[in-house]
Amino acid sequence: MASPPPLTGIRVVELAGLAPGPFAGLLLADYGASVLRIDRPHPQAHSTSPSTETPPPTSDNLTRHKSSIALSLKFPSGLTLLKSLISTTDILIDPFRPGVLEKLGLSPQEVLLKLNPRLIVARMTGFRRDGKYKDMAGHDINYLAVSGVLSMLGREGDRPHAPGNILGDFAGGGAVLFAGILMALLERHRSGKGQVVEANMVDGVAYLATFPRLAMKTPAWDGPRGENQLDGGAPYYDTYETGDGKFVSVGALEPQFWAELLRGLGFTGREVEGDRLHKGAWARWRELFEGRFRSRTRREWEEVFDGTDACVAPVLEQGELERGGFGQRPYVTLRDTAGFAVSGSKSSGQRQAAEGQGEGVEGEGVEGEGWKATGLSPGVGGEETLKKWMGWRRGVDYEVEEGGLVAREKSRL
Repeated sequence: MASPPPLTGIRVVELAGLAPGPFAGLLLADYGASVLRIDRPHPQAHSTSPSTETPPPTSDNLTRHKSSIALSLKFPSGLTLLKSLISTTDILIDPFRPGVLEKLGLSPQEVLLKLNPRLIVARMTGFRRDGKYKDMAGHDINYLAVSGVLSMLGREGDRPHAPGNILGDFAGGGAVLFAGILMALLERHRSGKGQVVEANMVDGVAYLATFPRLAMKTPAWDGPRGENQLDGGAPYYDTYETGDGKFVSVGALEPQFWAELLRGLGFTGREVEGDRLHKGAWARWRELFEGRFRSRTRREWEEVFDGTDACVAPVLEQGELERGGFGQRPYVTLRDTAGFAVSGSKSSGQRQAAEGQGEGVEGEGVEGEGWKATGLSPGVGGEETLKKWMGWRRGVDYEVEEGGLVAREKSRL
């Protein structure tokens, strides 16, 4: 029987936001933390009337294992409730722009850490908290732009191309904030003190790009965008269209893998003469590869390269993975204290640790099988969390006013 996930017992208050903050909360929840999202009041939230429908889910899809309460941070009674809650909370996730918490009277240093010296205040911004952009609105593409990383992404002769919002919001944002939270938890274990953790996507993305940035001083990446070994410039590190309109990926960097690639493609003799590292030969190699890969379907090329060291793999689409029953898995495998499962087990009997913990584990629930967001409506599950964390009850410790919870006067809050 697996032990509980490693963050079991950790209490997290997540101020509602989108993308990076909720992603950090999702990572915490998937590894056992109890995450309570704070939503804005909604007329239908927390209603006990049978005729009142639950509010629709918010646009945040990163809600696995989370619960919600609705309250207003603009009114004293809502702030009183939140401060009482924070007094026994381990982590507060702040997704707001610089200065918002301070304007609400929730300064981390002057208020929150004095209420709870063990609190970890995890703050997530896009731009840095200093410099010319600190007060400006922005999105993933803007943070990539000023980090210098966006300038490196794209095809030769084409404009820079952002990879969706994966690199900024999630890799350089939420995942970096998650790492900062874990380091603060380790430090608190040593010192007994919480602290403020500040992450921003500009520095997060720039740090992720350490290798290619340093490589720009070497022959591997000293050319313009799209003309280098790992950015689509080299013919042996790129994608190719197959005869059925699908694609394969090629990553034959090392000589032995290059030899396997040529063997699988059927190139021999004078066709393969020349130095593959010489950029002047790349256009000829690319033309040869494009023609050869179009001569067969992706499935036929899989039959050629599966089980080889040619570093050729199909570019699988999300839809076909879902239809084929591909099992989504937790972020990282902990053999003895696995995180919660993202999807149902594909094997009989006890789950593999890599699949995560599933049925029978307290707090678990495979929601959407990793393919569909079930969403979270304001007020859903949160009152149960308040009872579990604090022993609070409606009518004794708090009331519902205008779709949000407020501290009850003369309560023990």
